Amino acid sequence: MEINDIRLKELVNPVCEIAKQAGAEIMKIYAEGFEIQEKKDHSPLTTADLASHNLIIEKLEKLTPEIPILSEESASISFTERSSWKNYWLIDPLDGTREFIKRNDEFTVNIALITEHCSSLGVVYIPVQDICYSAASNQGAFKQKQNSAAEKISSRSSLPDKNPTICGSRSHAGKSLQALQDKIGEFDLISMGSSIKMCLVAEGVADIYPRFGPTSEWDTAAAHCVVNEAGGEIVNMNLQTLSYNTKDSLLNPSFLAIGDMNNQWRDFLSKNISN
Repeated sequence: MEINDIRLKELVNPVCEIAKQAGAEIMKIYAEGFEIQEKKDHSPLTTADLASHNLIIEKLEKLTPEIPILSEESASISFTERSSWKNYWLIDPLDGTREFIKRNDEFTVNIALITEHCSSLGVVYIPVQDICYSAASNQGAFKQKQNSAAEKISSRSSLPDKNPTICGSRSHAGKSLQALQDKIGEFDLISMGSSIKMCLVAEGVADIYPRFGPTSEWDTAAAHCVVNEAGGEIVNMNLQTLSYNTKDSLLNPSFLAIGDMNNQWRDFLSKNISN
C-alpha cells in the first residue's frame, strides 16, 4: 500500500487513540505497582512496558495489517528482513522507563511510521499529563491537552548568542553536553526525561536539545516527525538529518534537535560539536 499524504492524515487520529489507550494501561500499572526486570543490555523493563507493547501491536495490526511493526520489545528482527521494508511502524511502548521507575512522571508512548528511512508520522503521548503531540508529513504538528481540540505548534527562531533555552536529559547528562553548554555561554536549562525534550523544541519552549551518547531509533522517530513538521530539524553531529533502518544496528548517533537551523546556529554548531 502506498503511504501518501491523504493516507497519513487518515492515520493520525487512530494512532493518537492507540497511544492514549496504551497510556491508560501504563497508568493502571503506575498506580498499582510494577515488577522490574533487566534486559540483556542492562536497561530496565517493567510490566508497563510489556502491557503497552502488547496493546499497541494488537491495535496497529488491526489498523494496518499490511505494515510491519518494530518495537523496542521486539527488536530482534534482523536487518536482512527489515531492510526490505518500505514502510513500517517503529514504536517505543514506554519511553523513559527509568523516569517511570523513579515516578517523576516524565515518560511517554512513542509511535512512528517510517517511510523510506524517514519519519512520516509521529505520535508522542504523555500519560500523566494526558498530552498528545502528533504530526504527519506535510500536515503540520499539533498538541492536544486532555479533551481540548488539538492546536498547531511551531518551533521558534533563536540565535546561539541570545540566551537560548537548552533541554538536557534528566538521566543521561554528560561531559559532552556540559562542554557545549560552556561554549554557548548564557542559557536557560530545562532538565527533562524521555522524548518530551524534543517536543518542547517543537512547540517553541526550548531552542535546542543536544544528545550525546547512544539512543535507539525508537527513542527519536515519533518526536522527529513532530519537530520536522513544527519547523525544526533533528540532525547528527555532521548536521545531516537522522535516518532510520539503514544499518544492522538500531542505535542513533549523537544528535541535535533544534528549532531553527539558521545560518548562525549552523555556523556555531559546525565549529563547536564533535562526535
